[in-house]
Amino acid sequence: MANLLTTSIGKKFIMSITGLFLVLFLLVHLAANSAYLFGPEAFDAVIRFMGSLGILIMVPVLAAGFIIHIIYAAYLTLTNIKARGSHPYAVSNKAKADSWSSKNMFVLGAIVLGLLVFHLTHFWAKMQLPEFIGGHAENGNVLMVQTFSNIWVLLIYIAWFIALWLHLTHGFWSAFQTIGINNQKWIPRLRAISYVYATLIALGFSLIAVVAYLRANGIV
Repeated sequence: MANLLTTSIGKKFIMSITGLFLVLFLLVHLAANSAYLFGPEAFDAVIRFMGSLGILIMVPVLAAGFIIHIIYAAYLTLTNIKARGSHPYAVSNKAKADSWSSKNMFVLGAIVLGLLVFHLTHFWAKMQLPEFIGGHAENGNVLMVQTFSNIWVLLIYIAWFIALWLHLTHGFWSAFQTIGINNQKWIPRLRAISYVYATLIALGFSLIAVVAYLRANGIV
């Protein structure tokens, strides 16, 4: 275990595992948020479920996954910059990693993190956090209207989803390669899956944001 935590390969492995954990979370989160597309009642039902004890217990686990991923990504990036200026993801074929996304994973991750904080101030800080400290959560449907009534907020969120798409298209398949699935048969498949998955996530969240904007402004 000590070697896993201290060696370069071990750090990459841990960052990949936490990254895949977050990949799964994004899919679940999108599925839950998609209830908004079916009306206020459906969204309220999902919000009540998300406020259940089991989900609340998972919040610290999720936060730990984010923190560990960020710490290891930052450490490996700084170490690689100092050593040879390459990105932290393990790849066996330089040509396969020679995309803009692969060379800017840390920058993209920083953008995603910054806008995640922006997102948390809109929803988590007004819903889950008050419940943690014994208060009352604000209504999720009302928060959607308040948040997405501003076109500039909508555009910021869409920019976030684009950065997330770029981050995922490389990070998804790269994480699998790092944990050992790196033969020539599976890498092309994983690269294709990564694009499908990243597009599903980015378009799904973008659709929800656009619908929220349209509803908030009485367009639909």
